[in-house]
Amino acid sequence: MKLLNNKMLLIVLILFSSYGIIASCTHKNEPVPAHAPTGVIINHGNHIHHPGTTAGDSTQWKFDQIHSNVTWSTAFNGVGAPLTGRFNQFGLATLTPAVMTTYATTGQPLRDSSWVFYENAPANTHFSGYVQINTSNTGAPGRDQGCYITTMGTAKAVAGTQDLSATNVAFIKTTSVAFDPAANDYIVTFNFTWQGKLGAPITESLTGKLTYVPEQVVAGTSPAYSEMGLELAFQFNCRDFGITATDIGSTITVQVNANFSNK
Repeated sequence: MKLLNNKMLLIVLILFSSYGIIASCTHKNEPVPAHAPTGVIINHGNHIHHPGTTAGDSTQWKFDQIHSNVTWSTAFNGVGAPLTGRFNQFGLATLTPAVMTTYATTGQPLRDSSWVFYENAPANTHFSGYVQINTSNTGAPGRDQGCYITTMGTAKAVAGTQDLSATNVAFIKTTSVAFDPAANDYIVTFNFTWQGKLGAPITESLTGKLTYVPEQVVAGTSPAYSEMGLELAFQFNCRDFGITATDIGSTITVQVNANFSNK
């Protein structure tokens, strides 16, 4: 009887094993489930923007300085929450020795036309820009025109003037622009020039990230016009430029938000 039971058990096991093999074979041609996508979707359009000053010409893009912003931040005492500020005066112009002087004007001293942007051909994109160091605005006037001026090695701002002298400007000029392989942005290499508290300006090659905000028609406008934006973020070491104050960190983060319109 025991022998018979063992034979019956063996037959049952063989039948179940055969069923498993047959069942697995019937699924051999089914596709393997696809893996969920993990990469960044990169999609560059074909927008091209050139500067101009002719009002009403929609092919010319004008720098909207009033609605743009250049801010800086650094750690307080090198370890604390960030100190922040913005520059009241800045522009998109190429600074040469011939134009680096003081202008008796409250408006833009130079044309903001040193830029071109190609969304799908970054090698054609280029820009130059500057900030006036003594126009930093932290919301604390006593500090902005007090210890800040001494720390940065410049002079107090004078009403009715725009100071583009070597001791009062930091400026950049691109050397290359390329697609960012990890995002829908661009990697920008540029020369950063500043004197700081040194005896003369020095230039360093820096890298930053550029983001394009595609042009769109502004709702409710008549005649209709479009806006587009460029955002640039980068960092530099202020110790390289002779800034030794210990109440600010060595790393300065700069964020540029530039808006343009074609009205």
